Amino acid sequence: MALSSGILKLSNELLRDILDQIEADPDKLVSLDRRAYLSQESFRPPPPPSRDQAQDIGSFRLVCRRFANLGAIHQFARVTTRFSRGGFQRLEGIAGSPHIARHVKKFSYMVPYFYVQGRERASDRLSKLRGTFGAGDIDHFTRKANEQYDLVRDQEDSRVLRRALTAFRSLQHVQILRVQDQEDAELLIYIRRAHLQPPIVELQWEAACSHSTKTLGKALLASKSPCSRFSSPMLSPRSAEVLAERAPNSFGPLVQRLTSLELHFDDQTNDLDQKMLELSGLFKTVFDAAHNMQAVHVGFPSHRPLSLRLEDVFHHVKWEKLCAFGIQAWKLDAEEVIGLAERHRDRLRGLRLRDVLLKEGSKWSDVLRFLRDDMTRLDWVSLRRIGYAKHFDEQSAAAGFEIADPPGGTSDSDEEDNNDIGDYSEAASQDDAQMESDDAGQSEEDEDDESGPQAYELGFPGQLEDAQGSTLTTAVTTEGCNGRASTGNSGSSTDDLGDDGIFVSNLQRKEWERWVLRRSRPK
Repeated sequence: MALSSGILKLSNELLRDILDQIEADPDKLVSLDRRAYLSQESFRPPPPPSRDQAQDIGSFRLVCRRFANLGAIHQFARVTTRFSRGGFQRLEGIAGSPHIARHVKKFSYMVPYFYVQGRERASDRLSKLRGTFGAGDIDHFTRKANEQYDLVRDQEDSRVLRRALTAFRSLQHVQILRVQDQEDAELLIYIRRAHLQPPIVELQWEAACSHSTKTLGKALLASKSPCSRFSSPMLSPRSAEVLAERAPNSFGPLVQRLTSLELHFDDQTNDLDQKMLELSGLFKTVFDAAHNMQAVHVGFPSHRPLSLRLEDVFHHVKWEKLCAFGIQAWKLDAEEVIGLAERHRDRLRGLRLRDVLLKEGSKWSDVLRFLRDDMTRLDWVSLRRIGYAKHFDEQSAAAGFEIADPPGGTSDSDEEDNNDIGDYSEAASQDDAQMESDDAGQSEEDEDDESGPQAYELGFPGQLEDAQGSTLTTAVTTEGCNGRASTGNSGSSTDDLGDDGIFVSNLQRKEWERWVLRRSRPK
C-alpha cells in the first residue's frame, strides 16, 4: 500500500516520462519542419505497438482514472482505421468515447484496392477462379467485395468518418494510405499476368482513392476539423479531379489552415502530364489560399517524371512561412529550380530535389552555385537520384521499358528500405505486387551522411531534439552563423564539381550536397 501510495504521488510529468520508456511520447513525434517528417510521419504508416507495449499501457490505464487518462494520451494519439466493417466499428467506438477522442492527433486511413468489375455479383464471378485459387481465398475475395459494396451503398464509411472527425478536436494530421493483404497481392499479380478479356474481376486503386478522398474531404469540412496537415503517398489524379468538381472555393477554410501538404501522385496511364495540366487551376486555387504553409512536397513516379513547367503547378506562389520544400521526378530547366528557391530564400531551411532531371541547356553546377551563394538559411539539401533528362531518356529507350530507378544513380546502401513511399502491406513479402512502391520512390536511408537519424530529418535546428536531447542535423552539422556549417569545405569553385552535364553518380551527388552546405569531407 505504501508503495502504491508513493507512485500515486508522482507528478504527471514523471508518470509520462515512465510511459515514454514503454512507448514513445506522442508529443515528441517528428515535427513537420524536419527532413524525417516526409519519410516517417507523412508517407509511412504508423507502426503498430508491440504486444508487450500494448499490454503494459493497458495495464497502466487500469490502475486508476488518473492513470487511465495519462495512458490514453499515448495509446490514442495516433488512430489508424482500415476501410472495412471492423475498422469502422472500432473507429466509431473511439469517436463515441470523448475522454479518448480528445487525444487523437493523427488519423491514418488505410484504403485497400476496390473490387470494381462485377462487385455486385462477386460470388458468381470469383467462383470462376477456383482453378487458380483455393476455396479459402475465393471466400476471402467474395467477402471483401461484398463488404466494400455494402459499405459504399449504405454510406457507412461517410457516416462514421464524419462522426469521428467531429469528435477528434485535437486532430492535426490526416493521411490516406494504400494497403493490401497477401491474398489481394496474389490476385493482383494474377490479373496483371492473365490479361483476361473481359476481366473476371478488377481491382482498382483509382476508384478506391477517389472514393476515400471524397468522403474524407466531406467529413473534414462538415466536422470543421482543426486538421492542418494532409499527406498521401499514392494519390490518384482522379481524386484531385473529384475535389475540383466540388467547387474548390468550398475548401477555403480547410486550405487556409494547412501548414503541411505532401502529395505523391500515382497513375497507371501515360497521360500524367495532361492530367496534371488539367488540375493546374485547382493547384493555383489551393496554393494561393494556403497562406500558412510551412512544408510542401509534390512528387511523381520516379520512372515517369513529369515534363510540365514547375509553375504550371506552383503558379509563382510565395509562401511567407515556408521552411521545407520538396519535389520528386520532374524534368526541369535550371532556371525553374532557381526561381522557386529564390522566392523563398529568406526562410527556406530544407530543399528536396529527388529524381529531378535537368533538360538540355541546363547544368546542375548553376543550381548548386545559387544554392551555395544565395540560399544562406539552408540547413540541408537532398539531391538523391538527380540527373539529366537526356541521359535518362536514352537509358529508358535502350531498356525498352520504364525503369523504376532513374539512371541518375541509386543508393549504394545494402540496407535501403524501399517502402518509404508506396503500399503498406500486411505481408512480409509481396514480390511483383510491390512494383508500385518502386515507382513511387525509396527511403532516404543511405550510407555515409544519410544513414541513422541524420537520414530522415526535414532539418530545422532548435525545433526538435533526439532521444538524447541533442539537436539533430541532416547533411551537415550546423555551427556558426546563419545555420551554415563550420569552415573546411573542399573547393569553392563550380569547376571543382566535375559536372559534365550528362550523368550524376550517387557518390557525386553526395559530394555536391556537402559542397552546397560548405561541409568538410569526412576523414
